[in-house]
Amino acid sequence: MVSLFYPAAAGRPGPAAPYMLERAAAHFDAVTADDYLGLGLPAGRVDWARIRTDVALNAPVDRRAGRLPVVLWSPGLGEPRTWSTTLVSALASAGYLVVTIDNTGESPEVEFPDGRLVVLEGAEPTVPWVTRMMATRVADTSFVLDQLPAVTAAGLHGRVDLSAIGMAGHSAGGYTAAAAMLADRRIDAGVNLDGLMELDPLRPGAVLAPVAERGLDRPFLLMGSDGPAGENITDSPSWASFWAHSTGWKADFTLLGSRHASFTDAEVLLPQLAGPLRLDPEAVRDDIGTLDPALAVRTQSRYVTGFFDRFLRGRDGAFLDEPEPAFPIARAG
Repeated sequence: MVSLFYPAAAGRPGPAAPYMLERAAAHFDAVTADDYLGLGLPAGRVDWARIRTDVALNAPVDRRAGRLPVVLWSPGLGEPRTWSTTLVSALASAGYLVVTIDNTGESPEVEFPDGRLVVLEGAEPTVPWVTRMMATRVADTSFVLDQLPAVTAAGLHGRVDLSAIGMAGHSAGGYTAAAAMLADRRIDAGVNLDGLMELDPLRPGAVLAPVAERGLDRPFLLMGSDGPAGENITDSPSWASFWAHSTGWKADFTLLGSRHASFTDAEVLLPQLAGPLRLDPEAVRDDIGTLDPALAVRTQSRYVTGFFDRFLRGRDGAFLDEPEPAFPIARAG
């Protein structure tokens, strides 16, 4: 399953898009939120299907935006494709067609239009399992790219610029963005948000992913969270190897005051849920750090959008070379 996000025509938004479909939302509440994402949210207290966003369903595309470059989005392991709607919708509003991808059988829950629900079962953090997972994600990515020329919904026919394609993702999705670029030359630029590029998550640095050992020859942005000393992903062997072997434009940033879940909708949802659900403030800080949520969202949007503007649209983006003082960004490389 995929979702398409794009700039909507002004004044004709259409009905509000559901954040999650009903059966997927029920599984997310009962299983995913705590078992996979570890958010510490009491089950039965949040109606995930009725969370409000600024996204409209089946809205006509804004023709003033011209032809839309494509950005593919890959979620982290244990995350549904909806779990980064905040960043994805910001990219779309900046003039991109953003295609979010659920990898059926590996995503925590995928609900199809006929109501059928497929959930993740039997995930194992072993080298063979991770290898198969990534092979499936890369194949799914190329399959989605193959289908994009046939997209006609919402007036998108003839509005999609297939000569300018990027890919981004969080955690395992960031690893997927790099691996898919290695496998598919159609992807021009990529972003990895806090994702290790390794095949053995239980032994950091023991088995690096092929893309970490070979690097890439096209533009790539690494952005990591600001974890405790010795745990920052920017210091990981996979990022160091990827950096050393990549010959295209590259940058390695740290989002100061952030944590791993800061690159997901947890950044905006947990602060809103903390009071009503009486969440432990320390647990919330462990999930999303100490950075002001609004500033975290603005910073991610600024740098991820600016990166794709520079390498898919040919715009300036000088702040990618010298980070702006107004944003909590530290450059590692």
